Amino acid sequence: MFGLKASDIGMDLGTCNTLIYIRGKGIVVNEPSVVAVERGTKKVMAVGTDAKRMLWKTPANIIAIRPMRDGVIADLESTEKMIRHFVSKVIPRYQLRRPRMIIGIPSCITEVEKRAVEECAAKAGAREVLLIEESRAAAIGADIPIFEPAGHMICDIGGGTSEISVISLGGMVVTNAIRLGGDEFDEAIIKYVRGVHNLIIGEQTAEKLKIEVGNAVPEKSIEKVEIKGTDAITGLPRRLEIDSVEVREALKEPIAQIVEQVKATLGQTPPELAADIVEQGIVMTGGGSLLKGLPKLISKETGVPVILAENPLDCVALGAGKYFEYARNFDAGQSAYESLNF
Repeated sequence: MFGLKASDIGMDLGTCNTLIYIRGKGIVVNEPSVVAVERGTKKVMAVGTDAKRMLWKTPANIIAIRPMRDGVIADLESTEKMIRHFVSKVIPRYQLRRPRMIIGIPSCITEVEKRAVEECAAKAGAREVLLIEESRAAAIGADIPIFEPAGHMICDIGGGTSEISVISLGGMVVTNAIRLGGDEFDEAIIKYVRGVHNLIIGEQTAEKLKIEVGNAVPEKSIEKVEIKGTDAITGLPRRLEIDSVEVREALKEPIAQIVEQVKATLGQTPPELAADIVEQGIVMTGGGSLLKGLPKLISKETGVPVILAENPLDCVALGAGKYFEYARNFDAGQSAYESLNF
């Protein structure tokens, strides 16, 4: 019966990327959250990496969709097909029992949006669906001992949302989430380049700028990169060289909003837990945390040490997959403690 029992799947159903973790195998899927379908029939033409290559480049009969926006499902049918596709790649067809899925979600989403995630996962083949806050999952994935009686602060910046939480004894003591993340960074760059240089660029070009020369604090050297787009006045293709100083200026507003949320969360934290955070620092996860200089800026603005997690992109999926194991170990430890004190 080897291989016939069900697996627990930890999933980060992200705005930009979907990651799947299976115990004993690690991260088995890490692909863009994009689906390409045929117009009219809605037949799936490509999913993930192959579909992302088609964004803004498809003929009239094919449309490439990003079914997740701001951390929630924008297109239920496409999301279901995307999850089913990714799960079929890692779960054997001959497995008798359907898998149990643990999915990381932003804490700011509504009950209706939560039910949409549960419904989507169930239709995609899940036997049981458990939803876990992204910051709690990210903390577990970053190997933070969240079940200890101490305060731990996690700042998870994803593609569509940013979530800052203080966790103690496995529970969320304080949490603040905003629908702002890596996508808004890209949009801020697109807006800046059009407003200052009259050049229209796409999301992929903006993402390239963010990754290659994006920064949150001034650096010793100024980096430059050449981009291509459409002139907003003539409508003709044009090249432009842009530097890291301009990209930092473009990102100033969304970065400021994230810093303010971190400060607000610290201000709402009970004094004893705040003391723990000052000693242990703030742990940053998510793709947005990889922006150059962002941890340094948050540390400067708050006066608290900031640590970048070892694998910031994988933390939510890792933590979701390991949640049952962590909870089981905590329950076992609690039972042993109670029996000793009886």
